[in-house]
Amino acid sequence: MFAVLNWFWMILKGTLNGIAKFAMFVVLLFAALFVIGLLQGDGLDKNKKMVLELDLRQPMADKVATGPFDVSDRVSIMDVVMGLEAAERDSRVAGAFIRVGSGDLSIPQAEELRDVLKRFRAAGKFVIAHSQGFYSGGLGDYLVAGAADEIWMQPASSFFPAGTATGTVFLKGMFDKINAVPQFVQRYEYKNAANIFTEKDYTAAHREATTRLLQSWYDSATSEMAADHKMDRNALTAFLDNSPAVVNEVKAKGLITSIGYDDDAREHALDRAGGDAKVIQFPKFARVKRQLAAVVPGPKVALIHAAGDIVEGKAEASPFGAEVLIASDDFAKSIREATKDGSVKAIVLRVDSPGGSAVASDQILDALKKAHAGGKPIVVSMGSVAASGGYYISLAADRIVAEPGTITGSIGAFSGKIAIGKSLELLGIEAKEIGVGKNALFESGIEPWNEGQLAKMGEQIDMIYNDFTKKVADGRRMPLPKVQEVARGRVWTGADAKERGLVDELGGFWTAVNAAKKLANIPADTRVSFVIYPKMKGWFARFFQAFGETSASIKAMQGLYALVQASPIRALIGAWQETQDGRAQFRAMGLPKQGR
Repeated sequence: MFAVLNWFWMILKGTLNGIAKFAMFVVLLFAALFVIGLLQGDGLDKNKKMVLELDLRQPMADKVATGPFDVSDRVSIMDVVMGLEAAERDSRVAGAFIRVGSGDLSIPQAEELRDVLKRFRAAGKFVIAHSQGFYSGGLGDYLVAGAADEIWMQPASSFFPAGTATGTVFLKGMFDKINAVPQFVQRYEYKNAANIFTEKDYTAAHREATTRLLQSWYDSATSEMAADHKMDRNALTAFLDNSPAVVNEVKAKGLITSIGYDDDAREHALDRAGGDAKVIQFPKFARVKRQLAAVVPGPKVALIHAAGDIVEGKAEASPFGAEVLIASDDFAKSIREATKDGSVKAIVLRVDSPGGSAVASDQILDALKKAHAGGKPIVVSMGSVAASGGYYISLAADRIVAEPGTITGSIGAFSGKIAIGKSLELLGIEAKEIGVGKNALFESGIEPWNEGQLAKMGEQIDMIYNDFTKKVADGRRMPLPKVQEVARGRVWTGADAKERGLVDELGGFWTAVNAAKKLANIPADTRVSFVIYPKMKGWFARFFQAFGETSASIKAMQGLYALVQASPIRALIGAWQETQDGRAQFRAMGLPKQGR
């Protein structure tokens, strides 16, 4: 008996010792990070003028997955939006030096970036852009450059902005050759997401909607470009029609201000800043400001950033950054938390999504409607795309703000499958299934639907479509027949959507914030503090939340940032993150469920 008690006591003592050691480790870790944070301050020289260097030569997303151990220098559109706003108020920041030319930025992304660069300049800062060549035939990269005070190009480089274009790969011919059977139900003729599987060319409706989208982009972009350079728009478009052009021709036309290499332009920016100014990489500046944003005084506004595909359930948590998705359980929970928080005066919903699951979209919309009923004003800021389910979740808003080029609308529904049983037979593979119940094999990828099953799927899609159009009519306070005219699955640009009553105002993120402040009776000149949703998950979230939104916890976060930026740690985390990204891409493969 004594031996058993002794054995039990040894286990209990070992467990308690383990818990005590872990607790001590947490305390010491926090203390060490706090000291590192104190020693480095904000990591920026407090006495020198700064020129922020921002590289826009890589494709950008509205949101990138980040975590405490994120070691990449990736910046998102919203990182630039928030970072430049912080830079406006930082007296050390004299201006920005931006690298442009090969990012292939979309028109709505370019419009958002232009908005914040112009706002930055209006605060008394300068912007100098440098390009080693505008290689993309699209207009987005040069459209961003036009917001700068000066545009430099490298000698002997090319200028190739020509217009707006897109392309689609149609797979129906391939499916015919391998005896695969694509079956999709779409509502209605403009809902063309599945056309790549069911058609060999653009349908009349698909071609009409796509051409109008491209024309709207072209018109708004060239109008902005002409205004930037005080040119006649017809003269500008005539020049673009003759691209590519060499750099001397571009300068003679007045579309750039200087010819020189990147170091020449950078030194010019430093000279313009004056004194002993130094260049600070924008990702570092933005990361520091993002960490300090939690302790900004002022009225609170919930910023709910809905980016990516809309899916059911919860997103996986990771300290290294997770896949960017709109997981309905997480977002509904975030909206409910913001609703219950009495200090939150309004909700700004940032949407950058092509849609996804119909039931997940409905769950999120329901939470937003309840938030509105609970007294929270809601304003939607649309990113580059807020279509289908992305438009659906916007319908509880008091106001919807979109860029002129935002892809929106797509009020419709579709679902389907591709039956590959006959394709497998060509390879000598016999796939056999057994089901108990008349429609047990309804979702089978082997056998196609029969006429009765196809009719059943049509009924389901009709139900979703009718519900969608009814909610648009209610949310936008429009007669249902008018909604049905602009619905049918058709996409619109923000400019065209505004003419049809689908959005309220054209502008960027800060236009939406100003609208939210007005609805919440917050003075226009008052700076707000953003409460970001969804919040960080997992152990690290609980660790930092335990210390609250205090300057001490922010210092600890800065210490953690300094720690993970060490070269060996960056290499280790980077290798692990690449593995996780590969797994996420593997999981993402597959066809959608019924969706908007």
